[in-house]
Amino acid sequence: MIPTGDAPAAVCRAAGERLQIEEVVVAPPQRHEVRIKIICTSLCHSDITFWRMKAIPGLFPIILGHEAVGVVESVGEAVQEVAVGDTVLPVFLAECGGCADCRSRRSNECSLFPFAMRMGMLRGDEAARFTDAAGAAVHHCINVSSFVEYTVVDVAHIVKVHKPMPPAVAALLSCGISTGVGGAWKAADVEPGSTVAIFGLGAVGLAAAEGARMQGAGRIIGVDVNPEKFEIGKKFGITDFVNSKEIGDRSISEVIKEMTGGGADYCFECVGLASLMADAFESSRSGWGKTIILGVEKHGSPISVNCREILRGRSIMGAFMGGMKPKTDIPILMEKYIRKELNLDDFITHEVGFEDINKAFELLEEGKSIRCTIWMDR
Repeated sequence: MIPTGDAPAAVCRAAGERLQIEEVVVAPPQRHEVRIKIICTSLCHSDITFWRMKAIPGLFPIILGHEAVGVVESVGEAVQEVAVGDTVLPVFLAECGGCADCRSRRSNECSLFPFAMRMGMLRGDEAARFTDAAGAAVHHCINVSSFVEYTVVDVAHIVKVHKPMPPAVAALLSCGISTGVGGAWKAADVEPGSTVAIFGLGAVGLAAAEGARMQGAGRIIGVDVNPEKFEIGKKFGITDFVNSKEIGDRSISEVIKEMTGGGADYCFECVGLASLMADAFESSRSGWGKTIILGVEKHGSPISVNCREILRGRSIMGAFMGGMKPKTDIPILMEKYIRKELNLDDFITHEVGFEDINKAFELLEEGKSIRCTIWMDR
């Protein structure tokens, strides 16, 4: 049996509290599982959400983190897809490859292993693979838990890195950047020459712009309350900018319709506010406008749209991870990056060592970083 071992981890013991660097015991991988030595991880805004969340009883202590790259250290029984020494991405969304959803081009949510807020492993005993110095369980976070030197992940959540990708860049593709790029590429299938409006220019919104640029969109309008986002957005294809705080009595949809001569062909909501989702829908073109929801609603509020406008041809859809199938589509994005068709480097704005992980949280909360790379050995 592969022995257990101690590993430094950034443990969250209560909602909103600073992460504590402490030693945890990492169990060996069980059947269908892989133990990974993390090279680096990046901080996604979803980690901030989980860090603040108080409504899930029994979730703490927890090891957050789900955007990472690492090397396979050991494998459990029945694992054939990867081997010791392989570079891999652990990804929160599963792809078994055999269920009806995985076989269909219309879905990216595996029906055998659908996404859930699990505190342990995917199958089998479902117990956590981490314990603290007192022998108590430390919970997993959305199937990955990358804020630790070694983590254990089910092989259904593993994407092999076949290309010579820089580790920090590869890690970006585990969640947020794939969500935005995939939203434009897979979910919307943005057409060359089309008009696009993106609501919220955080990492996902900027990635949606990059995806729209990659697809050949003719005009990409960014909507945000921070004017500095326009200059940043230009690196990812943003051609126009609307500061929603500076439009007076007009609605955002009125401004977008005026700019585009009737509404954008594609609108992306990347913040997670029901009101902004409705604004995005109203900003889409009557007849064929498509609105893609990429943000998770922060307050659980329902969205309200005019049904008559749907009858006139507008549509609205959600896209988990931008409609991307992890094992199938992430390797394609890697290839596009290598061919210099996809800009990923400019998403990385900061780097810190693992002992300074709380600094990464501060940078993201203050809006100073797009993605901060956290290196395990620096």
